[in-house]
Amino acid sequence: MNRISKLLLTVAACAICATPVAAQELTGTLKKIKDTGVVKIGNRETSIPFSYLDDKQQPIGYGVDICLKIVDAIKAELKMPNLKIEFVPVTPQTRIPILTGGNIDLECGSTTNSVERRKQVAFAPTYFMTGTKIIVKKSSGIKGYDDLKAKTVVYTAGTTNERAMKTYNDEKKLGINFIPSKDHAESFLAVETGRAVAFPMDDILLYSLRASARNPADYEIVGEFLSDDPYGIMMRKDDPAFKKLVDGTVTNLYKSGEINKIYSKWFQSQIPPKGINLGFPMSDALKELVKNPNDKGVEACGKMKC
Repeated sequence: MNRISKLLLTVAACAICATPVAAQELTGTLKKIKDTGVVKIGNRETSIPFSYLDDKQQPIGYGVDICLKIVDAIKAELKMPNLKIEFVPVTPQTRIPILTGGNIDLECGSTTNSVERRKQVAFAPTYFMTGTKIIVKKSSGIKGYDDLKAKTVVYTAGTTNERAMKTYNDEKKLGINFIPSKDHAESFLAVETGRAVAFPMDDILLYSLRASARNPADYEIVGEFLSDDPYGIMMRKDDPAFKKLVDGTVTNLYKSGEINKIYSKWFQSQIPPKGINLGFPMSDALKELVKNPNDKGVEACGKMKC
């Protein structure tokens, strides 16, 4: 009986040891990628320097580089060195539906990690901190938001900046005439051609648009921050294994200091296609987040004053 009991205990112990192996079976996004042999990345086409197209119409940028690091981690995790990458263009209006619909696995653009969006999607640790300001022509005489009273303002539909500007307009009763556009390039064109006097957007994107303009000196970025906009890479909710891999990859970039090289490449060096240099040093807010990475960027700072 003693031998039989020992045998049964040994079998039971082996069964317990085997349980974690079964639990490690692929699920969610990792299983989808394994089965298809493809990882799909949602990219923006005009969000310089986060995600945009070079002169060969290939996606490049700060966010794209970080996503490619995540792809390297996926290749290692799945032992698939030849994993294919497919880029899928997205806009502010389509990015969340395309992600939740399963047509992309990661969205690597300039998307704010907001409380409202976290009801639909998950975010990697914050990789940039910015906030809403407005770009205007210097000749307009506009020095702040209150100067927009009864004037026309263009916004990119589906952005947090749209909500921030409309909220301010309602609070101050400015009577602004709003016109929508599909992307940032079209919004800036409206200011450039005089269809609108101002365009509210994350300050870094406004600096990028100004640097790329025909006559950068004609424009200025004004106003206090209307909102906090921590950027994060989007992925689907309720996929803990995939989120752990993505979060771990981004966090390792911070801990190793490699994020500083990637940041310098896109914000403090000449970038394609025109060779502009944004000369935009890392903010104290982002430095603090890099030092203490988390996925709750919206609670990290108040109006960018960390």
